[in-house]
Amino acid sequence: MFIYFCFGAIYMRKHYHFIGIGGTGLSAIARVLLEQGNSVSGSDMLLSPLAAELQNAGATVYKGHRAEQVQGADIVIRSSAIKDDNVEVQAALTAGIPVLKRIDFLSELTKGHTLIAIAGTHGKTTTTAMTAWVFDQLHLDPTYIIGGTAKNLHRNAHAGQGAYFIIEADEYDSMFLGLTPDYLIITNVEHDHPDCYPTRESYITAFKKLIQRMDHNGTMLICADNPQALKIGKWAQDLVDVHFYGTSPQAQYSLSNIQHRENDGVRFHLQLSHGNVITQELSIPGDYNARNASAVLALIDHLNLSLNGASQALAAFSGTGRRFDILGTFQGITLIDDYGHHPTEIRSTIGAARAQYPKQRLITVWQPHTYSRTQELFNDYLDVFTDSDMVIVTEIYASREKVQDYSSQLIANQIHHKNVHFIASLADTTAFLGSELKDGDVVLILSAGDANQINQDLRKLLTQTINERGKHV
Repeated sequence: MFIYFCFGAIYMRKHYHFIGIGGTGLSAIARVLLEQGNSVSGSDMLLSPLAAELQNAGATVYKGHRAEQVQGADIVIRSSAIKDDNVEVQAALTAGIPVLKRIDFLSELTKGHTLIAIAGTHGKTTTTAMTAWVFDQLHLDPTYIIGGTAKNLHRNAHAGQGAYFIIEADEYDSMFLGLTPDYLIITNVEHDHPDCYPTRESYITAFKKLIQRMDHNGTMLICADNPQALKIGKWAQDLVDVHFYGTSPQAQYSLSNIQHRENDGVRFHLQLSHGNVITQELSIPGDYNARNASAVLALIDHLNLSLNGASQALAAFSGTGRRFDILGTFQGITLIDDYGHHPTEIRSTIGAARAQYPKQRLITVWQPHTYSRTQELFNDYLDVFTDSDMVIVTEIYASREKVQDYSSQLIANQIHHKNVHFIASLADTTAFLGSELKDGDVVLILSAGDANQINQDLRKLLTQTINERGKHV
């Protein structure tokens, strides 16, 4: 084995094997370890684009799970979706190979860095991508792990040579409790993941436990516009150095004058804690992105880094994959892909689309994500589609849950909107849209599952139609 030095600590280069390597969480860790010079292998039932990128970067990626694939590994890291009886988990345990989840490994991975963690129910992926991009443009060469692909950086993770480690702090399965942040951003806190947190109180407690892991000298930046986040911030003031941002009068970093520019993002003012005011432009839309950017600017100000350089980088920030991801306009029809699946995310994203395209017909396709979330937040979904002109609800994406005898038609029938369609399958939804769409329409797909396939199929369909027309000109 080779030895290399990283911030004074000596690490052995090892062989890491990932079970579920194609997911956003494990693929990011795998990329960091690979770029640090380790040997990386992994398996998944389906080879995602992230898995293919790792393969191209030098990882060994297997389709399917087999016992012999863990041979030679020093450490096995498994996805939360992988059960104890998985054949690779059992083979590793039999061979005496440590089998870890992310929560068990994050502390070792982030050791020796100044750790910046971005947590929250919504907005953490975009805020993490913004932070990584800004630090990159300030030539700080950070290590980062993002829960999606940052368009400017063209990746979801990187092992840098700088002092900072920027990480999306995922609350699912309490994974963020493997972190001890030096700086913590919390964008908002609303009950989610009822399969992990059966009550609102249990969800809030997890965030409090994360804060309690911080050193007393740690710094937290938290959005005062979210009622529960504000409460948590006030609760934490005796534990860490707390600073609030947002439009609330209680924010030291005061956000104001948010202006939505048609087809051209947002513009806003941010008054810093010492009184100076930044006028910031973003090419991505939404009040929520003004808040996300405010958190990043507050962090930059607190670290005494270049605010001018940060502002320029944010102005050039083009977003993350599947977060208000404008795929393009085809035959006059604009296709947008978004990961939103919580009621608050859906309302905010539809609102951003309406502000971006105020005069165009907005068709929203929503694929509910998991039975537990759909049932627990049922009533919260009913009023979030107001700004859409048409709503299509597909069948529930089960994700990590077993398929149940429960249909999203139940919620489609009760949504407070005059133009709602329940279309169970993705193929039928694509066919319906193909016959319904007209010049100027905007299609917004909201899915944390596989409904983004609809936009891919529509793009092919519309491109094919254009090509067919060209043949007859």
